[in-house]
Amino acid sequence: EFLRDKYDSATEVRISKRGKLQVKNPRFSRPTVNDLVYIDESPNYCVRNPSLGSLGTQGRECNRTSRGLDSCHLLCCGRGYNTAKVTRTFRCRCKFHWCCHVQCQQCTETRETHTCK
Repeated sequence: EFLRDKYDSATEVRISKRGKLQVKNPRFSRPTVNDLVYIDESPNYCVRNPSLGSLGTQGRECNRTSRGLDSCHLLCCGRGYNTAKVTRTFRCRCKFHWCCHVQCQQCTETRETHTCK
């Protein structure tokens, strides 16, 4: 949360002819030693860009009911999301039998998943 707040309030700077950092927009005050600054804009994380190493968010699983960083609203960048039911089978209720064998039952779980368009 702390780092995210710093990122959201970061100040854009440029390097002056003397090699010093200057605030790019003079309407903003000079950053303190505790502020985060940047020279280049961040890439658009919504869109895939292999040259920058950004995978984009298409196909990424999101949380439909969350208001946090994992929310479909935020992650899907306004493109919406697909909903699908996914069934998985897994070992459950395992018991150890002396000696030396484990016996498990097979369980099935169905849940809805949401992925960005």
